[in-house]
Order: sequence, then C-alpha cells, then structure tokens
Amino acid sequence: MKKPLRPAAKAVRPSALQAESLRQTRREHASETAEDYVEAIADLSASQGEARVVDLARRLGVTHVTVNRTLARLQREGFVSVQPYRAIFLTPTGLKLAEECQHRHRVVVAFLRSLGISEKIAEIDAEGIEHHVSPETLAALARHTHR
Repeated sequence: MKKPLRPAAKAVRPSALQAESLRQTRREHASETAEDYVEAIADLSASQGEARVVDLARRLGVTHVTVNRTLARLQREGFVSVQPYRAIFLTPTGLKLAEECQHRHRVVVAFLRSLGISEKIAEIDAEGIEHHVSPETLAALARHTHR
C-alpha cells in the first residue's frame, strides 16, 4: 500500500521576520495618507498654481469633510499651512516629503514599465507599491531603470 503524497511544505518565515514585516507595513499605512496628500498638493500647485480643498477632494476621490479633517492633522504634523478660504501650502517639511514621494513614484513606474506593464496599470500599481518599498529596494529599482 502506497503512502498518500503530502503537499509540498511551504517555506515558513521565521516569526521575528514576519512580526517585523507586519510592524513595517503598519507604519507605512499610517504615513500613506500624508504622502498622498502632500504629493497631490504639490501636483496641483505645480499644474494650477494652487491647491484648494475642492481640488484635493476631486483628485483623491474623498469628501470635503475628509479633506478638511486630514488637512487639520497634516497642519498639526507640520506638513501644510492652511487658512480658511485660502489655498493650501506645503511647509518646507511637506515639500521635502512630496519630492521624496514623487521620486519614489517615478522610479516604481519606470521599473514596472521596464517589465512591459502598460502605463495605466503601472501608474495604478505604483500608487500602492511606492508607500511600501524599502530604500534598499527603491535603490535597486532605480539602478535597474537608470533613474
């Protein structure tokens, strides 16, 4: 009588590595919103001369209430300067974060495009990947794409 075949054993990650990976992901999720907002504010300021609540709501697909709440948090954290009924401005800290986010985005898009992924899909996928790529991996992607 033959013994039943067992499924191939999965590679098990050490628990410490998995715990660190999950901690890192939680930290990155916490900063994603700030990164998305400062990047959008920088883009709107460059293309339209200013960023307003209505523009951010449209760009990010959220409500005005959500934008106002998030801007209040970003102002407390020192990323933006907001005055009622006026444009939204990035502080030097916010501008630096926006530049870092834009660079990560460009590198990730270039890498995905180098794999033959369409521009539309590369842009969509980069929005998630850019928040979770480590500096080491980003540097490797940049070397691969010469960026």
